[in-house]
Amino acid sequence: MLIPQNLLEGKKILLGVTGSIAAYKSLELLRLYIKAGATVHVVMTPSAKKFIGPLSFEALSRNKVLDDTNESWAGDDFNHIKLSQGSDIMVIAPATANTIAKLANGIADTILTQCALAFSGVKLLAPAANTHMIQNPMIQASLKMLAIANYDVVSTQTKELACETTGDGAMAEPIEIFWNTARILLKNDFWSDRRCIVTGGGTIEKFDDVRYISNFSSGKMASALATALYLRGADVNLIATRFENDLPNTIHTIDVESSQEMGEYLTDSIRIAKKGKLSKPSLIHDEPIGLIQKEPFLFMAAAVSDYIPAHPQSGKLKKEMLGESWTIEMKQNSDLLSSINKEGIKTVAFKAETDPITATQNAKNLLATKKVDAVCLNIINDQNPFGSDTNQIDFISPYSSVALSKGNKLTVALQILNHAYVL
Repeated sequence: MLIPQNLLEGKKILLGVTGSIAAYKSLELLRLYIKAGATVHVVMTPSAKKFIGPLSFEALSRNKVLDDTNESWAGDDFNHIKLSQGSDIMVIAPATANTIAKLANGIADTILTQCALAFSGVKLLAPAANTHMIQNPMIQASLKMLAIANYDVVSTQTKELACETTGDGAMAEPIEIFWNTARILLKNDFWSDRRCIVTGGGTIEKFDDVRYISNFSSGKMASALATALYLRGADVNLIATRFENDLPNTIHTIDVESSQEMGEYLTDSIRIAKKGKLSKPSLIHDEPIGLIQKEPFLFMAAAVSDYIPAHPQSGKLKKEMLGESWTIEMKQNSDLLSSINKEGIKTVAFKAETDPITATQNAKNLLATKKVDAVCLNIINDQNPFGSDTNQIDFISPYSSVALSKGNKLTVALQILNHAYVL
């Protein structure tokens, strides 16, 4: 998925690097932040400098690295107080077991832990350690304490580690840490903790076990919408036949094939979405854990087959049995968008058209015939084909019709959310 070059424009990130072999991945993370338009300052522990030199981070960030040897109080703001106060988020990646334990106990014996104590906003941790170290009860207890003390934690991976064992403890991939960072920086009150469902891709309707009918819908717009909702803070469920690579891991995905299978999972997902979700415990405020009840949203971006095989067969139909020609009987499919229960949920439909003369009116008719709250009209042509990485959408509601700026699909998805929240 293409990440917009201005996604994090104007955001200031303080990146902390501790002494782990995973420190080399922090360079890739820094590059992702810079490419997305963020300003990044790096702070390193003495142990981190044993794995990778400050010059590498300075070359990518274009900013001097802060460490325990160069802090200044001579009016140039190059110290743990000023850098922390001037940042929108602090990210510690990798975070060693040693640093995790120190943070949980308020110990500030390095410039990095001093920055963490001085920074009052949300801090993001990406742990990295040997399996036995990360699973040590003291480290697990420290992570639980930090999770209720204004820290978000990116889960570790299970893979082959530097100690030549396979197990849990590897730092999350840089793209996953990037998505978590962007979510903290970009979420807003309206979408945060709101349950949202997105459907995507062209449904796959089988003739037999090796042949099927489908369409050219790539699922890219649905993946972009799910990612945009995730970045705004929503609780996202993506039901699709095709997915983009590098989706945020915490987006709940359901891989389906047929329209019938999609309908079954969609019905169940709507039922769950209407129940709301529980708030998280926190030491930052005194509010008790409670039910967060926000009206859910459904974005129907899937291209559901209008017709399906009347008599799908098991196994493979042999050409010797079929003969010189094969006439396939099709029947009209049930209308998934019309049949679902839309009471208590905002619904945004997607409509692809090829005739620009009738497209807008057809989309407006959909508002009434399918009883949806808005329609995203996508006119397919040579400049806006199926499967491309960009899109052009008209957002149509009962009150207005707005042509959204053409752009990469994540940018367009964020524009859609800017209009959908007023429905």
